[in-house]
Amino acid sequence: MSFLPFGRNTPPPAVEPVRTAFPLLRGAEIAAACAGQPRGGDFYDSIRINSVRVLFGLLDVAGHRADNQEILARAQQVFREAGTDLLTPSEINESDAMAGVCLRLNRALMETAGAVHSCPAFAGCYNEDLGTVCYVNAGHTPGLVRDSSGAAELAATGLPLGLFSHVTYDSPTVALPPGAVLLLVSRGVVEATRAGEEYRLERVKDVLRNDTGETAHGLCATVIEAAQTFSGPQPDGNDLTALALVRARR
Repeated sequence: MSFLPFGRNTPPPAVEPVRTAFPLLRGAEIAAACAGQPRGGDFYDSIRINSVRVLFGLLDVAGHRADNQEILARAQQVFREAGTDLLTPSEINESDAMAGVCLRLNRALMETAGAVHSCPAFAGCYNEDLGTVCYVNAGHTPGLVRDSSGAAELAATGLPLGLFSHVTYDSPTVALPPGAVLLLVSRGVVEATRAGEEYRLERVKDVLRNDTGETAHGLCATVIEAAQTFSGPQPDGNDLTALALVRARR
């Protein structure tokens, strides 16, 4: 005879990701914002790895959030564990380490879902001493970097996570000089629509170029508000999420 561990009519406890508490940075700030309660698979996280490195990421797990709690929780667990294992040693190749983090995350997504489960993702390691970000863009909306020369895109460096068991990821490094900004937005932001027209990444760039604030959270809020103003209420639309890393001006 078998027994249900939580009682015949009692469901097991919900598996949910841990709420993100963004780490404090030296001479910089990192923050994120989402319009209302997430309903899709948008998920962001960030942890301090050591005295120099901070890991952060924005993921878009396919499907509705109510059905994805176990996958999201497992993704966060592996993201943090792999980041700690691979990025903690002081003498490492950050590019190899970031590729390794994404490989572990890719495997965990497929194992937890039990099948192919698409997850575009942007993951980065910010080095406070160098003012650089080593990143992987796994089929995600391009990241945007604004500095004194303008706004540039950080395009995809590999396929979305969760699609293939054998996959490789390039992990380039970008410099963030004092006053520079790295902005990530979810697919829901660029695909917000009005009368059949999408908001698009170019409008996000315009907001980034014209933003005069110097806080990461303020920029995220401005980006989301601009997309909402363009599209109006979209109760069945995608999540609107933004994450920003802002270096202070000297």
